Amino acid sequence: MAARRITLNVFMLPYCLVKPFVFALDPETAHELTIGSLKRFGGLLPTAATARINPVTAMGIEFPNRVGLAAGLDKNGEAIEAWGRLGFGFVEIGTVTPRPQPGNPKPRLFRLPEVEGIINRMGFNNHGVDALVANVRLARAKGFKGILGINIGKNADTPIEKAVDDYLIGLDKAYAHADYITVNISSPNTKNLRQLQGESELDALLAALKARQEALAQQHGRYVPLTLKIAPDLEEAQIINIADALRRHRIDGVIATNTTLSREGVAHLAHGNEAGGLSGAPVFEKSTAVLKALVGALGGELPVIAAGGITDGAKAKAKLDAGAALVQVYSGLIYRGPDLVGECIRACK
Repeated sequence: MAARRITLNVFMLPYCLVKPFVFALDPETAHELTIGSLKRFGGLLPTAATARINPVTAMGIEFPNRVGLAAGLDKNGEAIEAWGRLGFGFVEIGTVTPRPQPGNPKPRLFRLPEVEGIINRMGFNNHGVDALVANVRLARAKGFKGILGINIGKNADTPIEKAVDDYLIGLDKAYAHADYITVNISSPNTKNLRQLQGESELDALLAALKARQEALAQQHGRYVPLTLKIAPDLEEAQIINIADALRRHRIDGVIATNTTLSREGVAHLAHGNEAGGLSGAPVFEKSTAVLKALVGALGGELPVIAAGGITDGAKAKAKLDAGAALVQVYSGLIYRGPDLVGECIRACK
């Protein structure tokens, strides 16, 4: 009990006091320790007062607020209860693959503190979809009632021409446990994955997923929306093609965007030229430009969830002003801590 009290007191400290100790650690070590602590003690956190401000309905789901946790921070769904208590209106876990995999060799996670950026080349390291489902069951049993998204991907050793098979496995296994499911075809850290954003590849993938979604809705007696997560490194013609495919296959939503391969504004920094996807403040302008183009191409036919570079409430509001229905944060949380959640919720009224 004493250990629990000490850990809870640490969680209640202002993040500015905790951050120097966190940033003194290797980034991946700090991440693992944080997830482990939240998994063990997160249920002791008080529920944030901002949890239900300005509810909004999107994809047929009522979200208690517009601010969610982006996929990638909790790949295995180990700290679901804690995220809910921090005030998020929805929590997206994953990316999860059909089989467990270690991801890319370490080191594979790098901070760029001068610009509040992060570069990662994690490579979908996760314990597999069965382990994630077990964690979701446990969180629900403990009382988590929040909106939960599950982000699915393909295993690294699955040939790109058989990628659809992996996504269908993920959809089958996650369907009963999710409020919505995200199809991640935009990570730059799995070889050839972004090829699935091509016109013919995307058409085949979405057709297969939509057919399976309809079959699963009949089987389970409930409809679970599908969203697609896209990259920020897209030309206008590609954005238009993606929007057309989303409408044609009646996909329920889209997340814009994932991390960028661009190194504009960071190449001169330590670790600025590491391979992988760049997130955080440096991707804000690029991801917002794609968001605006996508919203215009879709013409309001389906909601867009905005992610990329949200490091304060003003940037969250800017995403809504650009046409987003909801927003997600990840890297900003690393630099700003839990206070960012409430700040963004209040800004997104």
